[in-house]
Amino acid sequence: MRSLGATLFGGLMLVWPAFLNGYPLVFSDSGAFLHQTLGPLMIWDKPWIYGPLILPLHLHRSLSPVPIAQGLVLSHLLWLLVRAFGGGASPGRHLLLCAVLAALTAAPFTAATVMPDVMTPVVVLSALLLSFGRAALSRGETAWLSVLAALGAAAHLSNLPVLGALVVVSLLAGWRAAGRVALPLAGAVALLLATNLVGHGRLSLSPHGATFLLARLVANGLAIRTVEAECPAAGWSLCAFKGRLEAYGPLACPPGACPRDLLASDLFLWNPESPVNRDEAGRPRDFGGRALSGEAGEIVRATLVREPLAVALGAARDTLAQLLANRVGDTLEGRHVGEGVLRRLEAFGPAEVARLRAGAQWRDALMPVVLPLLWVQGPVLVLGAAGLLLLGWCGRRKQAVLRFALGLGLAVLANAFATGALSGPHDRYGARIAWVLVAGAVVLALRASAEAISAAGRPSAAAGSVEAAPAGSPRAA
Repeated sequence: MRSLGATLFGGLMLVWPAFLNGYPLVFSDSGAFLHQTLGPLMIWDKPWIYGPLILPLHLHRSLSPVPIAQGLVLSHLLWLLVRAFGGGASPGRHLLLCAVLAALTAAPFTAATVMPDVMTPVVVLSALLLSFGRAALSRGETAWLSVLAALGAAAHLSNLPVLGALVVVSLLAGWRAAGRVALPLAGAVALLLATNLVGHGRLSLSPHGATFLLARLVANGLAIRTVEAECPAAGWSLCAFKGRLEAYGPLACPPGACPRDLLASDLFLWNPESPVNRDEAGRPRDFGGRALSGEAGEIVRATLVREPLAVALGAARDTLAQLLANRVGDTLEGRHVGEGVLRRLEAFGPAEVARLRAGAQWRDALMPVVLPLLWVQGPVLVLGAAGLLLLGWCGRRKQAVLRFALGLGLAVLANAFATGALSGPHDRYGARIAWVLVAGAVVLALRASAEAISAAGRPSAAAGSVEAAPAGSPRAA
């Protein structure tokens, strides 16, 4: 009961911004995921996963259960993490870890937001437990983590390469460990193929994802050069905009000219006047990203053939930029809520709309309150990354410790590539996962302290081993 209580309380600690706000945090895209259960169900730029997944929690009545459930899932994963890699779980050790993450990292802002961003750390922690912490898990927990990883990877397309990278690093523990991680990856792929076949009539992981790749290449200037070189012979609709695409290229948002969270690729994708959303005659193009996706794929392929080295260098720069973009803030202001969320919540009833409007985020009163608390996250993230590296190296004789640290680092790098290079660097994409480095450092520090106490000859209920099942684990029992 104490363990259950610690897990529940830890979950609530990890969503404290929702309580401070007086309502779950929402983002403009939150409305799209709510729309997935209101109809029409399929949206061209988002997998049909997260919206249906949270439906049993809100039932078109209240969003409040959603962040609570997300916090509890993360809390349970952290409990398993301490058990497998931290020398053994106990209520005190678990609550200490949750308190550090809640007070000093971006974790609670991700968990408290009605967005699939929370699925990225869920995928990472589940995969590392399946690969390197299996000895500490029961069969039921193993099955649960497999389902979590599959749903999490399918909920956001950027999670697929992250999970794929973790399959590779899992090979360090052997083929069986890699197979345990590859299984949810296969499940996520099957789920995406099936839902896209039903909803879009195409057996594809991302039927219209080429539009996002095109936007990134336009923002880097590479696709602009392709259009200039191939048009009008190519016959693309973008040929009509030849000579005018520079408005969405590298000079579209020079430093200081645009908000930090607005990129040239965002302008290209979502500006009503952009070539994506206007046809050759200047008329509005309905669902422009979807309509342009076939042509977008052709331009992307032509650009890769024309300038492969430049594409690779651009991807490397965007990956590095994403690694350095981890701030909380671009989802806390009222301007990011949008009328779209409000319209979707009208189906929940006037009481829920009133709760949204009463929240500090909607009133633009949340950011001034939390801003003084956010400065510490940067230094803590740097210290956490350094501590993870040091503790992982010092514990290299216990291979699971080093592999665990390596897996966390590779996951952050894979996320930076999948988001920064393929979509565009945003703080939200980095903040959602960077905190796992701090979590890993604290977990390994707990393990080191338990080993030090054990070596000194004093009894320690927390001491355990990664190589075998920790004392008190279901496997050991």
